Order: sequence, then structure tokens, then C-alpha cells
Amino acid sequence: MIEYILGKKIGMTRIFLDTGEVVVVSAIEVGPCYVTQVKKQAKDGYDAVQLGYKNFGKLNSPQKGHLKRATSATEGTGNLDHLREFRTHDIESIKDGEKVDLSFLESGDRVIVRGVSKGKGFAGVVKRYHFRGGPKTHGQSDRHRAPGSIGSGSSPGRVLKGLHMAGHMGDEKCTVRNLKVVKVDVGRSLLLVNGATPGAKNSILAIEKVNK
Repeated sequence: MIEYILGKKIGMTRIFLDTGEVVVVSAIEVGPCYVTQVKKQAKDGYDAVQLGYKNFGKLNSPQKGHLKRATSATEGTGNLDHLREFRTHDIESIKDGEKVDLSFLESGDRVIVRGVSKGKGFAGVVKRYHFRGGPKTHGQSDRHRAPGSIGSGSSPGRVLKGLHMAGHMGDEKCTVRNLKVVKVDVGRSLLLVNGATPGAKNSILAIEKVNK
């Protein structure tokens, strides 16, 4: 059984449990997804399954050619443009074009959610790395949000790699582990998980069931 799926983040809200407790949840519109490629050790060097999700734009000729095998196996898979790969060792029973939905999940399960964090654009060191900033007195009129010294003198005489400085913030791959599934609605393809998930509204998320 495939225990991976793709979805689109709808947003965040809160719901009441049967116990009366209020929990914050992320709402995800999940699947249906289709198997677009099965990779095997003998041919590709590793075992993996590739899933395809909804089409949000036009596909070019190479993309259409890649999906041709899955399209011939099952109708409705020829216009998928969100593809993700998941490593697995149970590939013998998986076929091209196979449909994947939320039926492998139930309330109480734990999942791993992967996505891309919100992009914040160019940010200074105070916002990006929570620097304290410079002194606000003794003539320091323009150093309130400055990083200060970025290197030493003659030794080593250069700026070290990885030094925290201003730059592009966010828009990075992000993984949140061990989120609890609060509710699964297979009919509406809706998944509610406790806590925050990466990315902004309408961003694509990869969801994997935790079996440990």
C-alpha cells in the first residue's frame, strides 16, 4: 500500500474535539494522486514511486511524454504537473496509473509534512536572525539594526563562510514531523492535522504516514 500523498494547503483554523478541547489545525485538500512512474533498483538504481497531483497550468511536450505511460493505464492522469518522488521498498504491487487517496490515513495517525516555507524577500539580520542591533546612544544614530563587525583583523583576515548576514529569507524546503491527524474526510478529500504546516495558502505539500 502507498502511504504517501500530495495536497494543497487551504489554510488554518480551529475545531472542537468531542472532549470539548479546542485544537488548532491545518486544513489540506489532499489528492487524489496518481502513480506516474515506478522506479526500480535494477533499472534506476533505487526503489521509489512518483506521484502526480493536479494540473494548475499547461504542460510542455516532454512533460506530456513522461505521463504517457500512466495515461494509458488510467484515464485522467495526463494533465498532472505536480510530481513528487517517495522512496519505498514495497513496489511490486504498485502499478502505473494507480489512484491514491486518503483511505490509508485515519484519526490519530502521525504524519510527516514537507513543503516550501513562505518567502520573505530580502531581509536584514534583525528580522532574519534575530540580531540585537547596535547601541542607541553615544553617537550611534544609524546603527540600530546594523549587524556590526563581520570579521577579525589579520587572522584569519577574511569573512568566514556561513556568517549570518542580510539576504534572501524564507522560500526554503521545510519538514514538519510527527503531526497528529485530527480528522480525515475521504469524500471531500480533506485532511486536518494538528499544528502548523510549511508554506502559504495554496502551496503544495507532501504528506507521508509515520509507521514507527
